[in-house]
Amino acid sequence: MQKMKQKKIKIILLSILIPLFSFLLIEKNFLSSFSFKSSPDKSLRALNSVVELIKNHYVEEPNPEKTMEGAFKGLFDSLDVLSAYLDEDSITKFSQRKDPDLRDCGLILYKRYGSFPVVIGLRENSPAEKKGIKIGEYVSEIDNRSTLMMSMLEANMFLKDKEKNSINLEILGTNKNKKLIIERKKLFKENFSYSPLEQTSGKLKIFRLYPPCISKIEEDILPQLKSKKKPLILDLRNCYEGEIKEAQRLINLFLTEKKIGLFKKKQESTEILSCPKNAELEKLPLIIWTNRATMGPGELVAATLKKLRKARVIGLHTLGLVAKQDFIPLDNRSGVLLTSSVFYFGSGEKLWQEGIKPDIKISSNNQSSANYLKKTHDILVKK
Repeated sequence: MQKMKQKKIKIILLSILIPLFSFLLIEKNFLSSFSFKSSPDKSLRALNSVVELIKNHYVEEPNPEKTMEGAFKGLFDSLDVLSAYLDEDSITKFSQRKDPDLRDCGLILYKRYGSFPVVIGLRENSPAEKKGIKIGEYVSEIDNRSTLMMSMLEANMFLKDKEKNSINLEILGTNKNKKLIIERKKLFKENFSYSPLEQTSGKLKIFRLYPPCISKIEEDILPQLKSKKKPLILDLRNCYEGEIKEAQRLINLFLTEKKIGLFKKKQESTEILSCPKNAELEKLPLIIWTNRATMGPGELVAATLKKLRKARVIGLHTLGLVAKQDFIPLDNRSGVLLTSSVFYFGSGEKLWQEGIKPDIKISSNNQSSANYLKKTHDILVKK
């Protein structure tokens, strides 16, 4: 009976692996950005040998489901930092990502394949900041889950929760890892905030670019700004979540343009982005604040306004992660998120993995709002 069970497991494992090998063999140019040091045939033979070694010599019978999940995660997570294989738990988190009532600890993580996620953003006055976590520290565990095999998306999603009021984090240390229990809470009432500041038209801070962010700005903030002439500070630090359409609407408040750029897909198919409506704040001077956690839609806003509106950017060089992803559900209640197109300006200049070079650079060791204000004041004095 036990031998029959083991044989069945082997058959299941092979039934999963053989189609995968066949697919790779047929598609020798599979994922053209990959370059095998040896020929594809040799690489596939090596892969087959590794599987045979596991089957014949590993101390226990491999778990097909677990083995393939690990293979899928490695495959998709290695494509780029935005692509990911999502298991059932991650799918649940993904479906909740736009929920305004999610509790958060205030960290923003960046993660490359095969490394621990690093803190690149820290929301001011958040529980994580109050616990003393610093930008540049590495997170090795989130709620007793190792982060090494997580995608960047998963690492950031598992920091948040609708129900749990605290989170257990392990921070890598030189001699000893640091374990922390950090409160989760709702960090902001709206997806933006506005505050007056001397010598400026105020500071408009964007937390997340999910609807109805821009509609609320148009309703609550736009009337106050229409008559102002001093520079407005657009604070896009830590703005990494949102939707491209909402980013377009924010850009359209400051400029009118038939073609701000385009998303290029495989086979050179493109999707043109435009901001056709009358820009209510077209003449208002702009100063933009960025940091490493200005990613995705927020990064698109900063890059476009810098290039086409001549906005001055103060901050850190961004990571160049403006892209669109397609979510594809799989039969086993998992799914994959694949980067399907990346952003280019109309001039042909690529933003993907290039990022935004600031006009005024902030020291990575001093990313306080006070330092950003000082650099802003220096610009205003020179004018």
